[in-house]
This record gives sequence, structure tokens and C-alpha cells, in this order.
Amino acid sequence: MLLEAVVAGSSMDTRDPSRLLSALSGLAHKHQVPGAQLAIHYGGATTAGEVGELESGTGRPITRDTAIPVGSITKCFTATVAMALVADGDVDLDAPVRDYVPELGDMGALISLRQLLSHTSGLAESAGVEETATATARHYIVEHVRRRGFVQSPGVSFSYSNPGYVVVGRLIETVTGMSWPEAVDAILLRPLGIEAAFVGLPGTEPGRRPVATGHSVNTAVGRIRPVRPEGGAANAPAGALAVSALDLVKLGLIHVAPGKPGILPAAWAAQMRRPVSGADPFGLADGWGLGLAVFRQQAADWVGHDGNADGTSCYLRINLTDGWVVALTSNSNTGIGLWQDLQAELARANHLVDFPGIQTPRGQRVVPPRDCAGLYVNGDVRYAVKADDAGAIHLSIDGANFIPITLHEDLSFTFSMPDLVSVGQVFTGRFVCDPITSEVYGVHVSGRLACRHSFPGMALSTAQPLTRRRVSPERSSCHGDPGRDA
Repeated sequence: MLLEAVVAGSSMDTRDPSRLLSALSGLAHKHQVPGAQLAIHYGGATTAGEVGELESGTGRPITRDTAIPVGSITKCFTATVAMALVADGDVDLDAPVRDYVPELGDMGALISLRQLLSHTSGLAESAGVEETATATARHYIVEHVRRRGFVQSPGVSFSYSNPGYVVVGRLIETVTGMSWPEAVDAILLRPLGIEAAFVGLPGTEPGRRPVATGHSVNTAVGRIRPVRPEGGAANAPAGALAVSALDLVKLGLIHVAPGKPGILPAAWAAQMRRPVSGADPFGLADGWGLGLAVFRQQAADWVGHDGNADGTSCYLRINLTDGWVVALTSNSNTGIGLWQDLQAELARANHLVDFPGIQTPRGQRVVPPRDCAGLYVNGDVRYAVKADDAGAIHLSIDGANFIPITLHEDLSFTFSMPDLVSVGQVFTGRFVCDPITSEVYGVHVSGRLACRHSFPGMALSTAQPLTRRRVSPERSSCHGDPGRDA
């Protein structure tokens, strides 16, 4: 049962973490989040609070020690282990990874660890969901990463890539002689005092700590359903960890003075926070370092990561200037709304950035980019763009129903559309044009670049959503594509 709460929106001193913690229960209730944890480090002290249940309706309470699957925040842990190997001289950050990951073949000669950690490797997305439960990272790289090839040339620009972190995980295995779970536990978790917990990962021993169940919440009808994790061994370095909000603060303190030099020296931690040239994670953050997103703020920069697993929403933010570390874990897809409300409280005092987003100019019609209809592909992810008879643009992602997008008046053809997974939220994207010809050659959605594969004159009224199937690894039309390595 959710606790009685102080409703957020009341006056509070955001420099007092305890006042922010007092709003947690009310916000969880507002967003129908079954359970959540909030931990805040400020002024040299860490405070934490939790509310709700491990699984809705069970009566088993979330505790401070409960592990919640943190999804892509796992990448921060994987990146930190990789940087520890760099600091020890075991890996060259800018050398080709072919010597560490021979399974990549000739592709390994084109990619560096820096590019993998900053999502500038150019690797296309790959699925292979039916195999990831049992496939090793080596098998996954050979059968999926290599076969999907590149969506763009390595080092050109940002395209969020889970396969890139599969490669990093494999690099960690070949360098340390341990499996990825063993290495992350030995090199990072145990030194930080974190008890390992993994989800959807065959071959790992069940931990002693409780692990929360994710939930899919339909706020319109008040329906809450548990979601069972899928996961798999191959994708583990990109999203298999379950930890608490307090554990995320422990990781964040590597980046707050005096740091954790026994785990990662300060100079190498600083490299993780430094934006990589060319890494423009449009719609996700203002820049990207080595495993950490960078959020620009007038008062101070923040770094961190978001993690959305199977029915969980988790967030980590770190501010070196004021010494803040803020971590929220929640076992619901609607945790994004809870996070935004908590962020708003901090933003009132200019301590934390707002979510990346775009404001729509009122009363102005925006002309869509010329001939933008067509099929755009990033590995196994497909985006279909169509125009209706009135000229409105609609987008289908990976075979889902077409949804109208709102174009915004600027020079880069940005747009927004509802996020059907997180009710009431929107995400942003943009069409990518050739600077000379103005021809649309790609679309950037949720940090991923998809390259144009076809230019059909399709009318929305007569077209059907694409069926979910794999795309043959044909050469894409993105500029600088180095081709495919099968």
C-alpha cells in the first residue's frame, strides 16, 4: 500500500533532499507506480527513501536493498569496467578493437573502444531476440552484429547502439578472461559494496537480495500488469543489471570528489564525462561521453543515463559542481512521469536539466522536408514515413500503426510524436538532409539514425503498416556507409 504523501508542487527547498524524498509517495500514487526508490547525495551525505511493492498486489514492500532492473543504465557499469581496463593499460581507448574482439572480422579494424562507448561506432541495431536467451556474445557478434554491419561510418556521428555494448562486453571478457557478469562483479560491484543481481541472464546464481517485478501501466483505465524480463546472455552488457537507487549513487560517487581512485582514477573518470566530438544524441541529451550522457545547464553540467527495461524506468544524474548525485528507480513504465515531476522540483532552483524536448510554435504551419516519404532502416529497426492527402506526415516504427508527427519550425526538420509505451509522453526526432542538395537521406529517432532505403510515392490512405520482419542487409543510402561485412 502506498504511504501518505506530501503532494509535489508545494513549496520546498530543493537543497534539502529530505523534503524531496517526502514527495515520493504522492508522486508514485499520481503516476500509478507500484514501487520506487529515490536516493540523493548532497553536501557529503546520502539520504534515501522508498515506497510501494515489489509486485503490485502482493503486499511485499520495496525496501532500500531491493534491486530493480535498470535497463540501459547497465551501460554505465559496463563502460566503467572498460575504462578501468584502459586505466590499467590493458586496453587502448583509441586503437582498433580487432585484437580484443576477433569475432568482428574486418569491422574490428574500423572501430575503437572510444567509439563503442560513445555510440559513434556506426554499428547498426540487431535483434536476434529468439537467440539471445542462449547465445553467447561471440555467437551474437558473428551472427547478428557483423551481418547487420554499419548504419554509418565509424566516428561520423551519434547513433545509439545496443550491439556496440555487446561488443564492449565481449572485449571485457577477452581481456580479463572472465565472463561479463564475473568481471563487472569483481572489478566494480564488489569494490563499491554492491551485491550483484542480474535479470534474464542464464547461468548466474540467484542473488540473495529481492528483485522487483516490472509493470506495464495503462493510466487511462488504471490497469497494472506485471512484465516478465526477457533479456539474454548476449545483450547482458547493455541491460541486465538490477540494483537499487542507493547502488546507483555509489556508482555516481566515482565522479564526485574525492571519487573512487582505487576503482577508476579521476583523470579517466573525467574522460567518461567529456563529450565526444561528433556525438550529437539528438532528443536524448546535449552530448555524450564514454558511457554517460551530458546535459547542459546554465548553472552546471549534469551527466548520467536513463534506463527503461521490461516495465521499469530508472534514472541517474550527477552534478560535479554542486556535488549532487540523484538516482530514481521505479518498477513501472510510468516512472518517467514520476521522474519528470521530481526533476521539475530540482529545476526550480536551476539544479537539474529538463528532459530534452522541443516546443511547438503556435499558429504556424511547418512545411515538411521535400520528398521525405519512404523506408528508413537501422539494422533490424524500420521506420516508414508517409504523407496523407493533406500533406501531413505519419511515421510507423518497426511495423506499428502509423502515427501523425508534429513538425517544428527550424532548419533541421525536427518533429515530435506520442510515445505509446509511456502514456502521455512524447519523443522527438528529425529528418537528416544533405547540406548541399537538401535531399532527405535519414531519420533520427530516439537517438538512433536510420538511413533511407526506398523512395516510394506512397499515400497514407492506401498503405498498410509494415509487417515485422527482418530487413536484408542491403547497402544503405547514408553518406559514408563503408558497406557490409558478412
